[in-house]
Amino acid sequence: MSGIYIHIPFCKQACHYCDFHFSTSMGKKEAMVVALQKELFLRKEEFKDEVVETIYFGGGTPSVLETEEIQSIIDSVYEYYSVSEHPEITLEANPDDLSTEKIISLSNSPINRLSIGIQSFFEEDLKLMNRAHDASEAENCIKEATTYFDNISIDLIYGVPDMTNERWKKNIDKALSFGIPHISSYALTVEPQTALASFIKKGLVKNVDDEVAQAHFHILSETLEAAGFESYEISNFGKPGYFSRNNTAYWQQKKYLGIGPSAHSYDGVRRGWNINNNPKYLKSIEKGELPMETETLSVTDTYNEYVMTGLRTIWGVSLSRIASDFGQKYHEYALMQAEKHLKDELLHIDGDTLLTTKKGRFLADGLASDLFMVNLG
Repeated sequence: MSGIYIHIPFCKQACHYCDFHFSTSMGKKEAMVVALQKELFLRKEEFKDEVVETIYFGGGTPSVLETEEIQSIIDSVYEYYSVSEHPEITLEANPDDLSTEKIISLSNSPINRLSIGIQSFFEEDLKLMNRAHDASEAENCIKEATTYFDNISIDLIYGVPDMTNERWKKNIDKALSFGIPHISSYALTVEPQTALASFIKKGLVKNVDDEVAQAHFHILSETLEAAGFESYEISNFGKPGYFSRNNTAYWQQKKYLGIGPSAHSYDGVRRGWNINNNPKYLKSIEKGELPMETETLSVTDTYNEYVMTGLRTIWGVSLSRIASDFGQKYHEYALMQAEKHLKDELLHIDGDTLLTTKKGRFLADGLASDLFMVNLG
């Protein structure tokens, strides 16, 4: 299974918490679409032996593209790559872009999955985040989208300053009322160089509270699991048959191409990343050159990534795979480092698999970092 990720580096306005690469100037949008198609052509040999099973439009805000522009990029994927009979093709979208006309247009395209950036159904949260939509647009777009799409995911953010447990529970209940089959939910984080970081430093906004975020996470997990969702990854909850195939491939170390400015790629041995500068990206692609840096992963790098991704998921970390793929020293080290967390009931072993417990789930990244190897190559 392989995937293609396409980064659309444009947004109508900057969310206060976001540190992804994007531009609020749409002047080069048409040129960017052409460049994305050309990069797909330039890199086709990298995937000549692969079958593409997922195509994912991320960003930025891919829904700022016209449906015809999205279609032209998908056409290039089909022209230059071998695509499976029933690929998952996801478009990230913001509510303010999803008019009824746009939703109908998208439903008549190859797009078969929408990932909608709701974040909250409350005005005070949306204003704090500087989202481009309001609460009524959030609700209306989901009502319309569920008429034309079956496979829909929405994003929600928890741990927002002044968000009570009650308001967070109302957010989840509102999401469930639409009958959508997938929810991705993330704790608000304060990234350096963002507007949110500046507001907190100036005392204009309260800082995020880890204890509040942890309480919100447990409310989220309990509520969604009671509603028939499975937490197949710490931030992703899906009903049976609706797990994101694109995201699952990332966590299971499958190969993927990242197309567009700042997009990352992985071929099983190397990681690559494109320059995060739109003008430089466009100029390089125009000359037929790939604006990409690469690194070859060491055994230790690969082990650490496997532990990090595995502990975030329901599939966990296979201890026998650590021994076979990385060596006995890594196997012994992982067990030694896990011992304390096993005693504290943050981790448990089920057969051959190391997993987080419910108690340890929110702490998965920290637990994984304790198992990282730092002194072997």
